Amino acid sequence: MRAVMLGLSALLTGIGPSWAAGAVEESLRPQLRPGSGLITAAAVVVNDAPVRVLRPQLRPEGLRAIPVTSNPGFDRWIAGFRGRAAAQGISRRVFDSAFRGVRYDPEVVAKDRNQSEFKREIWDYLDSAASPVRVENGQRALRQQGRALNRIEAHYGVEKEIVTAVWGMESTYGERLGDLPLIGSMATLAYDGRRGAFFEKQLIAALKILQSGDVTPDKMKGSWAGAMGHTQFMPTSYEAYAVDFTGDGKRDVWSDDPTDALASTAAYLKRFGWRKGMPWGVEVRVPRGASYGGTSRMPSDWAARGVVGIDGRPVRDFGSARILQPAGPAGASFMVFANFDVIKRYNNADAYALGVGHLSDRIAGGPPIQASWPRGYDPLSFDERKEMQRRLRRKGFAVEKIDGIVGPNTVAAIRAFQRSVGAAQDGLPSQQLLALLKRS
Repeated sequence: MRAVMLGLSALLTGIGPSWAAGAVEESLRPQLRPGSGLITAAAVVVNDAPVRVLRPQLRPEGLRAIPVTSNPGFDRWIAGFRGRAAAQGISRRVFDSAFRGVRYDPEVVAKDRNQSEFKREIWDYLDSAASPVRVENGQRALRQQGRALNRIEAHYGVEKEIVTAVWGMESTYGERLGDLPLIGSMATLAYDGRRGAFFEKQLIAALKILQSGDVTPDKMKGSWAGAMGHTQFMPTSYEAYAVDFTGDGKRDVWSDDPTDALASTAAYLKRFGWRKGMPWGVEVRVPRGASYGGTSRMPSDWAARGVVGIDGRPVRDFGSARILQPAGPAGASFMVFANFDVIKRYNNADAYALGVGHLSDRIAGGPPIQASWPRGYDPLSFDERKEMQRRLRRKGFAVEKIDGIVGPNTVAAIRAFQRSVGAAQDGLPSQQLLALLKRS
């Protein structure tokens, strides 16, 4: 890719246009994890073979409802794509194995069309990115994978807390790898045409991965947008940067053992210039009314202009840095270094890089962001957000998890509740919302 980008994050759906740098073509949005629920007459894929379900029933774990659709155009597209794949060196055996049971999936197209439905402010995004649960689970993951992460840090020179934070942002430390068959999703999006050339390129890369023997078609699963494994590599990024750190002959980013995925993430960051010992950024105090633009200076130069660390001391001269105020002068300010831009090579949004950087600091034992945000509403504490989710679920609104994280699923439930009682549908997790839930 020019510089082949990796996926995202798992939280990028919530990024609003006023402060996101703009997700690049290969940046990822969060995949919704199918849960159990009622399904009507549908085709369910079992061992790659469609089985007709004749009446509503509970969806067993691991099965996925696929609407029964006939799409001759998609079948013709596959027939034409076969030749293009062969021209790229894909064998007939690999192609036939990969496409066995593949059919057009309108759910994938619907998700591609609705990526920007939920907008979130930077403070809400960072509340979720470094929530108490995510920090606690990150510290546990760091301990559990400590031996592998220490080896990875020693080999690539990328701090283990940063690698762990990417893991947490991308798949919740391996909890949400994505469970959609990758070939079907990529083929659907390539045929759909909105970004057909891009997804056909990803599909070719996915077939080459299968042909290499790193994974089998039944295990090659990911998000609806094609991101794979613990740290959500796109197929082209996997081809270029994934590594076999365990030495078993396979670059296995899907395994229960996340070592290859974590090492591949470190290899990627190192490839794009990560400097060990340089922070991604630090929270700073700035003079009231000052304007900075995109100017880069050494921290000592910034200190001479009144920009100092949150503790009032000058920031060390780690390297040239610029001042970032993602919510404007009324919110938190950060001095960001070259490593901040390296994180953005993984996902090209300021919010994502702030999320990864701040989460890594919290995993390492650092404090929350000290400055206040111009929220415009009375926010809920972490425990109050969980209470809000419990009350929404009790009232019949579809809250996926009681985790205190206000993601797209919870925002949708808030709006649905507000609509049901005739309140303004702002989707905000506010004190006013919790009071309304308690009254109604």
